[in-house]
Amino acid sequence: MPSPVAQRVVVLPFSPLHAFELGVACEVYGMDRTEVGVPRFDFKVASSEGPRISTIHGFPIETPYGLEVLEEADLIILPGWPRPNRERPPAEALDALVAAYERGATLASFCSAAFVLAATGLLDGRRAATHWRFADELARMYPSIDVDPAALYVGEDRLFTSAGTAAAIDLCLHLVRLDHGAEVANTIARRMVVPPHREGGQSQFVQPSIPAGDCGDDLAATLDWAVEHLDQPLTIATLARRARMSPRTFARRFRDTVGTTPLQWLLAQRVLLAQRLLETTDLSMDVIAERCGLGTAANLRAHMSRRVGVAPSDYRQTFRQAG
Repeated sequence: MPSPVAQRVVVLPFSPLHAFELGVACEVYGMDRTEVGVPRFDFKVASSEGPRISTIHGFPIETPYGLEVLEEADLIILPGWPRPNRERPPAEALDALVAAYERGATLASFCSAAFVLAATGLLDGRRAATHWRFADELARMYPSIDVDPAALYVGEDRLFTSAGTAAAIDLCLHLVRLDHGAEVANTIARRMVVPPHREGGQSQFVQPSIPAGDCGDDLAATLDWAVEHLDQPLTIATLARRARMSPRTFARRFRDTVGTTPLQWLLAQRVLLAQRLLETTDLSMDVIAERCGLGTAANLRAHMSRRVGVAPSDYRQTFRQAG
């Protein structure tokens, strides 16, 4: 089932901080977007090192909050750990994180901050993600953790970890989607001009890049067209024709670019559309299934249960927004 709504969000950075990861949390949770239906969050940046936090960019960040604000946080975000294989995080910070988790808070790490969660012991016996550069070291230092070097983010039972940089955006939007539904997550994604959900894993970013202009605009235009025609019986052959490629070339280049197969990507888009329709309309399950290209209410129920973890009726009851 979806996690409780997270209203009180605390970010806990460590010096020297990479400002981008902090910026991701600020952009998703620290912006006032109530005018477009996004809930307002009680957002704070805390420090275990005193009021001033240094950055790798040569400027400091100041905050009046210490570890005490973790005691009432619903969601605690760790935007990175600057010394993943050289130093253990501060004991007082680890103790505060464990206490917050035991109280019921959700903990989420970006990139190398998986080493902080690992040091708490909370990830023992669990699957975790980090930047592909640090995956081997995390697995070596913490052999009881199942490190997935390919995942953009993973999480269960109020513990979430992500890969580096842009994967932090993916994880934040995923957490918003769990707490507030797909429509709110999509609204934030549109404001940030990023996709609300990416398929695939880190391998798409460490493989040799595709030569410039090799598929480019034709593929992007085809994906845009597909999203607008999800009610139709889309096939690889259909998409390949629109992209002006052979089906075999299209499937290969699609996977290289998007990180998954065309059919898996289409299924994800259909489920996302179903989530939005469940939240914002009174349409029946059969009509929603038809509009999303899933055929029947039974198919809708099966795919939503598998990908989202709840039945469509339960999702609508939890997340549907008035108006």
